[in-house]
Amino acid sequence: MRFSRRRTLLAAGLLAGVLTACTTQVTAPPPSPSPVADGHALDRFYDQKLAWGDCGAYATGQQSQDAFRTPGVECARLTVPLDYADPHGQTITVGVLRHRALDPANRIGSLVMNPGGPGGSGMEAAARLVPTVVNNAIGLRFDFVGFDPRGVGASEPRIQCLTDAERDADRGGNPGTADVAWAGQARDFAAKCAQRTEHGAAMLANMGTRDVVKDLDVLRAALGDAKLSYLGYSYGTQIGYSYAEAFPERVRALLLDGAIDPGENDPDSLVAQGEGFSRAFDQFATECARHDGCALGADPARARAMFEGLVQPLVTAPAKTGDGRVLSYRDAITGVVEAMYSSQSWAFLNTGLGLLRHGDGSILLRLADAYYERAADGKYSSLQAAYYAVRCVDNERVTDPAAVSSARSRMIAAAPFLGWGRPDQGELDVCASWPVPSTSRPHRPTVTSAAPPLVISTTNDPVTPYQAGVRLANLFRGGLLTVEGTQHTAFLHGNMCVDVAGLDYLVDNTQPAPGTRCRA
Repeated sequence: MRFSRRRTLLAAGLLAGVLTACTTQVTAPPPSPSPVADGHALDRFYDQKLAWGDCGAYATGQQSQDAFRTPGVECARLTVPLDYADPHGQTITVGVLRHRALDPANRIGSLVMNPGGPGGSGMEAAARLVPTVVNNAIGLRFDFVGFDPRGVGASEPRIQCLTDAERDADRGGNPGTADVAWAGQARDFAAKCAQRTEHGAAMLANMGTRDVVKDLDVLRAALGDAKLSYLGYSYGTQIGYSYAEAFPERVRALLLDGAIDPGENDPDSLVAQGEGFSRAFDQFATECARHDGCALGADPARARAMFEGLVQPLVTAPAKTGDGRVLSYRDAITGVVEAMYSSQSWAFLNTGLGLLRHGDGSILLRLADAYYERAADGKYSSLQAAYYAVRCVDNERVTDPAAVSSARSRMIAAAPFLGWGRPDQGELDVCASWPVPSTSRPHRPTVTSAAPPLVISTTNDPVTPYQAGVRLANLFRGGLLTVEGTQHTAFLHGNMCVDVAGLDYLVDNTQPAPGTRCRA
């Protein structure tokens, strides 16, 4: 299982261009809401009892239906304020899934996890990890809990932007379309998110990490835990360290795998991610060249040219697939990016590239569908819409044309293999048109928690750079576990060295020895 910070580096259609015509000034985030006048206004949320039951009604698609059939899981809805500054106003719900500790006599408490995104379903991810954790100390000594952050998955209401049909059409767009057209589509996308989501702009205004960590603290109380034990992957690490900043005295343990650099702005983070995917592609090409039948040939130095020769014809002539759909140029690039998340996918990618050489785009299309979380029945999860809803209020807006142009140049230089010299800058586009202001901005957290985290960072992680984990561990005075490999995140992926260190930390708060390294 792969957990991701963001899965839209190469989002298609309206997400492929750069907004150059917008002249709106950068909007500074508003101040944090003042404490509510009634000090007990949130008591009804903190004191609520969760009504656990069968998870079937919580499924939003085929993937979650399958996951929620996992034996031993139960689900509930957590009620939280739509706006914490108005606790007497509208309420929304957060979906929660639990697998009870198998050794209740030695139960430590709950271990709450989030898989990243933003927009990933913690309920689904937790359910899929249950067969792994039941065989280790997590399953024995913790209630293993996953939650869908507000607006995501089983949480209600869900963020709604494009229909499934609109998403399919968007993925087939021509990369040569002018910037002005992309700018218009970005504005249209943002407007649809506000129009089609229940509570509209009010929901969008309260979708950020600032609000998610408040929901997490309400969940901690509803689970009956005095302090939080938390496992966060990728963007989930941002939730974890943001919680520690907001509620330092309520932290028991934080295991943060695939760390986000808390002080890095959006353009810089996108450039760093482009560099990571580019390095992963080069490593794939080098490994592929060692074997007979490599679709990119036996010379890694020529792999990028070979790759461009395979995918460039798709701009005007999409490849056929076995299910009547076609593989667009953008979907081919996206399928390759999906495979870069883990070297375990490289053999499958090579097969897909080999089939593409013969006009068959079926495997690359399957990879792209996995990236976008499109199920076999054509339905998409809420991940992509929720991703923008969170990112656009978590970061300062970039609307100055010169700054956007600079970001474009840096992204092209960082990741030339990603296609036609125009890697995705869609996040900058859409967020410049977002209908509500930012509620936070990247910054170095003020660290006062007495419970230091364990940060796991992988040397060639294509999504979250290794040095981001090093910086986060130093900032929080926490432990650092280095994993040598090319993959995104490592804990509970079957590596005994990583898993033993992580379990020791979660159970006993024991940090690995300084300088500890594991091989993926």
